[in-house]
Amino acid sequence: MTARRLSAAALAAAAIVGAVALPASATDHARPDRTKVEISAVQYDAPGWDDRSRRSLNKEWVELTNTSRRTVNLDGWTLKNEDGDTYTFDHYRLEGRATVRVHTGRGHDSDSDLYMDRHNEVWDNHSDTATLRNDHDRFIDDASWGHHRHGGDHHGGHGGGHHH
Repeated sequence: MTARRLSAAALAAAAIVGAVALPASATDHARPDRTKVEISAVQYDAPGWDDRSRRSLNKEWVELTNTSRRTVNLDGWTLKNEDGDTYTFDHYRLEGRATVRVHTGRGHDSDSDLYMDRHNEVWDNHSDTATLRNDHDRFIDDASWGHHRHGGDHHGGHGGGHHH
């Protein structure tokens, strides 16, 4: 009787260890390098006078960084402020470990710089939230500064004033 109980207990322990070990290793292999895009910096208050010139508007920007090794297709993704002003990415792919700066003003898009083609400031100098959503309108990241007009607890908190 005692030998049976011991072997049953040993088998049960082995089954538990096996069950615990298998899902952990399965998850490691399922997503070895999950794509991650985040708002890495925000320059919401352009240095110098806010005179709505192209130069002034292009000194207002939001940076996105792809922290994974895989290229992410941002086509259809959106970047939005609290007032609902929205920039939609159009046929843009962010390479792995790369950063793109989205400027408010006008300019020629490149791999590292995109332009909203706006004639007015988008980001409020006192308080605002930049929200990034994917092409399925799922929340990806946000960055907030100042006192929030809409209240609530905002995720993120990267950003800030004058990140370079």
